[in-house]
Amino acid sequence: MRERPDSEAGDGTADGCVHMLSFDVEEYFQVEAAAARVSADDWTRYESRIRPCVERILELLNGHRTQATFVVLGWVARRCGELVRSSADQGHEIASHGMTHRMLQRIGPEGLRAELRDSRRLLEDLSGRPVGGFRAPTFSLTRRTAWGIDVLADCGYSYDSSVYPVRHDRYGVPGAPRWAHWAVGPSGRAMIELPPLTTRVLRTNVPIGGGGYLRLLPARLVGRAVSAACRKGHPAMIYLHPWELDPGQPVLPMGRLSRWRHRVNLARTERKLTWLLRRFAFGTADSVAAGLRRQSLPRFSYG
Repeated sequence: MRERPDSEAGDGTADGCVHMLSFDVEEYFQVEAAAARVSADDWTRYESRIRPCVERILELLNGHRTQATFVVLGWVARRCGELVRSSADQGHEIASHGMTHRMLQRIGPEGLRAELRDSRRLLEDLSGRPVGGFRAPTFSLTRRTAWGIDVLADCGYSYDSSVYPVRHDRYGVPGAPRWAHWAVGPSGRAMIELPPLTTRVLRTNVPIGGGGYLRLLPARLVGRAVSAACRKGHPAMIYLHPWELDPGQPVLPMGRLSRWRHRVNLARTERKLTWLLRRFAFGTADSVAAGLRRQSLPRFSYG
């Protein structure tokens, strides 16, 4: 599948690969950066702003004839089921983001097992489609929580996108492969892992594939990283959150650094997303993972 012709391209960044585009469907007040001051018990007191954000994303995707993966938090799905149905009806993949947005180290193996079961049941009931993909909140599948790979395999999920191969104060596995691979858990169970896009700077993996990184960095720099992945024979994984298209959202109580991370360049997100949609072909994570299963992928042990 080749990229669609685009009269606005021509900057040399377009390639012939089908990359992956995903949206972590959660509310702005559910981010880990605010968790210390915004209790889950208080979430219902905050203004919900997710509906117009997801609707705008769907409009953009439809305008560019692009399908994407919506990684939906169960808490949101219970309250905004129409967004799940609408996304699925328009041909987009529905994947699980768990139920409560708690990091894996906080819920443990049995808690993850319960959230995988409950979120899959809820999302499949709403979408009418099988759910086989998962992304842990805050990319919290690390060496410390490698048991999550075994739990995912036990629960019958087909792929994961929870490992960021970078150094970060909250998450990351710096030595993990940058590209799709078989993630091997402590018990030896394996799961296809689809890491977000990184680039190499001074022999170090630098995150570039979404979230605040995409908002902070120039769009053309991100585009060059996407094209570089294609030249090496790898699809890039890009991720965003619907709240990142909402510069008017209320300011949350959080520390100065966390507030900057959360709000930097919110007004530019839609423009950057549109730029990427014009220049690259994107598909759903499950369709890309299905093709990767027919290839000889490297294995990496997290246990």
